[in-house]
Amino acid sequence: FSGMALSSNILSEEQLRCSVCLDIFDKPVTIPCGHNFCMVCIERSWENRVLCQCPLCKEIFNKKPDLRVNRSFAEITEQFKRTRPSSSEEFSVKPGEVLCDFCTTERLNAVKSCLVCLASYCDEHIKPHYQGTAFRRHRLIDPVNNLENRICKKHERCLELFCKTDQMCICQLCTETDHRSHNTVSAETEWLEKKAQLGETEVKIQQMIQYRRKKMEEIKISMEHSKSRACREVENSFQVFSDLIRSIERSQAELLELSEEKQKAAERLAESLIKELEDEITEIQRRHAELEQLSHTEDYIDFLQVSRFYLCKKSHKTCDLPIHTDLCLADLRRAVCQLEDRLSEEIEKLPEIKMRKMRQNAVDVVLDPNTAHPSLILSADGKQARHGDIRQVFHDNPERFDACVNVLGKDGFTSGKHYWEVQVDEKTEWTLGVASESIERKGKITLSPKKGYWTVGLRNSHEYKAFSRPSSVLLLSTKPRKIGVYVDYEKGQVSFYDAEARTHIYTFTDTFKEKMYPHFSPGAHEGGRNTAPLIISPINQADYQWN
Repeated sequence: FSGMALSSNILSEEQLRCSVCLDIFDKPVTIPCGHNFCMVCIERSWENRVLCQCPLCKEIFNKKPDLRVNRSFAEITEQFKRTRPSSSEEFSVKPGEVLCDFCTTERLNAVKSCLVCLASYCDEHIKPHYQGTAFRRHRLIDPVNNLENRICKKHERCLELFCKTDQMCICQLCTETDHRSHNTVSAETEWLEKKAQLGETEVKIQQMIQYRRKKMEEIKISMEHSKSRACREVENSFQVFSDLIRSIERSQAELLELSEEKQKAAERLAESLIKELEDEITEIQRRHAELEQLSHTEDYIDFLQVSRFYLCKKSHKTCDLPIHTDLCLADLRRAVCQLEDRLSEEIEKLPEIKMRKMRQNAVDVVLDPNTAHPSLILSADGKQARHGDIRQVFHDNPERFDACVNVLGKDGFTSGKHYWEVQVDEKTEWTLGVASESIERKGKITLSPKKGYWTVGLRNSHEYKAFSRPSSVLLLSTKPRKIGVYVDYEKGQVSFYDAEARTHIYTFTDTFKEKMYPHFSPGAHEGGRNTAPLIISPINQADYQWN
């Protein structure tokens, strides 16, 4: 084949590339399946392997083929390399971009660069290199910038290869000296590989940017939700106090009306009594006049007969006056007390106040390893539990769950109010609540209050349920990241809250007759989809004290 034939695209460059190193074949060999590879590439591919396999068609050879250089194909590839632009040409700048280093007035474009002089020359200044005998050993290449950075400092040759062992550019002579046994490839091959790696890195960077942008959007959405919740709380507060103001105004009007009615009744009674007293005064005055007239009579018989009538007649006794013109303070106190009770009830309905009141009953819950299922892995501080997917060896005891991946808190309670919070984000399954001391812990367990469990949980990543009998589906507007559990033993209530959104999820109402324990289940491993632990979150009670 001639250079002209090759340049006529009888064989393209892609046909002369090794599929392993992606460079032009170097000492090409043909294996039994008919595919060609560089001698070094195929030997490295089969190194330390029992069975030899073609990297392209995957055909397996039970016996390692005897590798010999395909001389005809090697001649073709060598001739192609000679007609192919050199590495320096590929990386050379466009015509007109390299100027002659020896022009003093108007600098002309360089036509050649010298690897010995480390300078570039125009047509005029390059002539000594062609004519003078002193320049015979100089090597001319197409003009390039930064020539000194492209020359091997030791051999003064073009840096055309790359040593993967030392991660540096080298010349052809370096492979015969310092880098003889090193892994070397053409600079172009390494450039293509690094460029591909750069592309992968760029993809990862874009993914990192996208991930952070997504987080920014989530934060913005979270802030919008927080802002909306704050607005709703303000609106609720306005509504509560507006209702209270209306209630106070209504109570005040009722009290005024009651006072007016009592005042009018008192006035009517006073008028009636005054009329009665006036009538009595008139009667008394009449009797007084008659008695005075009788006192002047001299007829003692007539006097005795008439006086008997007046003396025997009983005098009219005036009753006490039941008049109270002051306001009834008992009614006023009763109205104020009712308003106070109403105010307390309305304030208790505010989410922030409710959560603060509950958090004042926070308890330090620690997991009990003696109750943990053998597949559960507990943290050293007893605050985390996750399914390890490997059953550990423990001595069995009556308190340990052996079939369901459950664990209880160490300390139970038989009275009072108790509150704790559990982090559940990044989980696809979990169960939380309380359980009575007498629950069944061996074999399959049914979650229901009749069986001693008051729990809620997540199933299949998005199904929230309250495990009553039958179970109740819970429709939540947002996915909770942290669950608050509140128990009022005397009232028989177990309530669940979204601790961050401060919203109520579900409440069980029952009668507790025995000791109750916090109950936890992080759910099964699910092949790596549910490996995140349940985490009992600390509650700083000082942050929730009333001012």
